[in-house]
Amino acid sequence: MTLEVVLITGMSGSGKSVALRALEDAGYYCVDNLPPELLLPFVALEQQSSVERVAIAVDVRSATALPLVPAQLRELRRGNVNVRPLFLDSTTDTLVRRFSETRRRHPLSSTPAPQDGPDGQRALVEAIELERELLAELRDQAHVIDTSVIRPSQLQAYVKSLLSAPVSQLTLVFESFAFKRGIPVDADFVFDVRMLPNPHYEPGLRDLTGRDEPVRAFLEQHPDVERMRSRIAAFIDEWLEPLARDHRSYVTVAIGCTGGQHRSVYLVEQLAAWFGQKRTALKRHRELDAG
Repeated sequence: MTLEVVLITGMSGSGKSVALRALEDAGYYCVDNLPPELLLPFVALEQQSSVERVAIAVDVRSATALPLVPAQLRELRRGNVNVRPLFLDSTTDTLVRRFSETRRRHPLSSTPAPQDGPDGQRALVEAIELERELLAELRDQAHVIDTSVIRPSQLQAYVKSLLSAPVSQLTLVFESFAFKRGIPVDADFVFDVRMLPNPHYEPGLRDLTGRDEPVRAFLEQHPDVERMRSRIAAFIDEWLEPLARDHRSYVTVAIGCTGGQHRSVYLVEQLAAWFGQKRTALKRHRELDAG
């Protein structure tokens, strides 16, 4: 029996506890804030038990031992453990707002709690940026989930869908988004489709989405839409093999339009269906799922 280990890391305030609860609901044996020094002994112990799936959260509270983790993950893989690292991230502005609203102290902050005023805000931003530096190597080796503008229920659904994909093959994640709400920080590739004809300006289509037949019919009338779809597909297809050789488990392709409702949604649906014929392809609609 091969043990599956999900390692959850990420920025403080980005939703690691929410992700861990989602995995607990999905049947994983979960451990929060495990010191990195105990990672290998803990996994060895679980391999001797009947547990098949384990989720472990490691964060900056173990800052001095974090440099041990990348080598530990390589050792676990050599020992026939299926390791799936996830990194939860958010923009600095989002993290500042969350800490300020909850009045929680950042783990790297020297002050008791986020203080009002420019000095307190500056100290909080400095703590967040230091945390980014300390976690940079772990982020580079993990699949990143941007939690900046999603609700906890969305995050739980994202985590469960990611981990339902087979471990042994590269999984494509196609995500639609609205540029007006920011580019997803978890994107490996970003495509801007705002130059395509916009159904928003058609009164009968404005309240529909790219998943609705009238919007699909409208977009399929325009050759530029199919040309964009085929060019994006060809680009992704060309780089899948090099990405797989780089031991990537997930690749996120973000497609954005103005409102994240019509053009980007349509293209995500089309691309996920196309690639889903030959590999695992997941789809997200950031703005629609938030509704």
